[in-house]
Amino acid sequence: MLRNFLLATAAATALSACAATGDQPAKSASAAAIDKNPYPSTYRPYPGTPTALVGATVFDGAGGRIDNGTVLFEGGKVTGVGGPDLAIPAGFTRIDGTGKYVTPGVIDIHSHLGDYPSPGIQALSDGNEATSPTTPEVWAEHSVWPQDPGFSRALANGGVTSLQILPGSANLAGGRSAILKNVPARTVQGMKFPQAPYGFKMACGENPKRVYGSKGRMPSTRMGNIAVDRQMWLDAKAYDGKKRDLAKETLKGVLDGEILVQNHCYRADEMAIVMDMAKEMGYKVTAFHHAVESYKIADLLKENGVCSAIWADWFGFKMESYDGIPENAAFLQNAGACVIVHSDDENGIQRLNQEAAKAQAAGRRAGIAITDAEVIRWITLNPARAMGIDTWTGSLAAGKMADVVLWNGNPLSVYSRPEKVWIDGALMYDADDPKRRPVSDFELGQPGEGDVK
Repeated sequence: MLRNFLLATAAATALSACAATGDQPAKSASAAAIDKNPYPSTYRPYPGTPTALVGATVFDGAGGRIDNGTVLFEGGKVTGVGGPDLAIPAGFTRIDGTGKYVTPGVIDIHSHLGDYPSPGIQALSDGNEATSPTTPEVWAEHSVWPQDPGFSRALANGGVTSLQILPGSANLAGGRSAILKNVPARTVQGMKFPQAPYGFKMACGENPKRVYGSKGRMPSTRMGNIAVDRQMWLDAKAYDGKKRDLAKETLKGVLDGEILVQNHCYRADEMAIVMDMAKEMGYKVTAFHHAVESYKIADLLKENGVCSAIWADWFGFKMESYDGIPENAAFLQNAGACVIVHSDDENGIQRLNQEAAKAQAAGRRAGIAITDAEVIRWITLNPARAMGIDTWTGSLAAGKMADVVLWNGNPLSVYSRPEKVWIDGALMYDADDPKRRPVSDFELGQPGEGDVK
């Protein structure tokens, strides 16, 4: 129960503040005076114990595999990853993983949990500020409902330890994202990943032109989409910061490389146009989301260092998604481009491991063999990289956050599920212990309370 989890963590220590990640462009005095983090994370790791997972098959998230492996973590950090000869310090709780598998925590780069929570009713529909085609000023975290039961289901059924909450795709510029640790908390600040940079949701294609064209407003065409985008960026480049403008502050953050662009886009031709627009305006697209036609421009995506966040086999539900193929991920991988499997769905987030396995199988049928260890990267290190948090999580390596999943079998099997999930070294879910199954306050007292579905 959330209340028990909260009481248990009264003495938990804080994570360090965001570290510098490189040289940044010089800012004006007025810009420097702006508090760029007015809603700081208050996340505190839950208490954990020194733990040794031994005898399992370890997929480290970076493409490595260790049979009969050992993973050590203490103080919220991974302290060792190796084979059976890795020494286990005194005082560590030893967990036998024989016949089981260990991976980093699963990461979903595209979620709307909290902004479109369960129950899915209009009163809780808070993901699209569909009042203007560009709304860079809105922040997804200001809509996140921490009591969404979807968070605990993603943890228990999918092993999800971190996730990015994005605004919807009604707008060309939908606003800032929020990157969360998947822990029970009373406030969204209590879930915010402390070191994570903000993301910026953009969209191209059918959604913006349909939403605003139906209102008799621009854009109503794809050329209108690009025209509105270009003017938005030109206005942002001219912004001097003398008078605060929340929308332009976000756009300047993108132009300065501080905020990462997450771009909803299905068609290959549109992705190519957006990459050209990004070069014209001086920003970079970090990832195209949904991207069902990425396989057509895999070489361009690799050349531009842009990831594709995709489904395994969900396509054909509207015209711009018509030409998707199940081999999309495999063709991208074969070309050396960055592949991410995402959900965009409160149910899909519980089965990202199975979605990755489906994409792997489609590649195998096409003659492209991708190892299990490499496929695990699609739901761990690659999304972490595209979210700007790979320094701290996404793979099992000494010094990284101990976000760890023990699976009862190969995670790429439909028969496997998480047995235990740790976040920053704290055991947050245990299939064998009903007390280690977080339940939203919203569900307390409801019929079936305590069940993980």
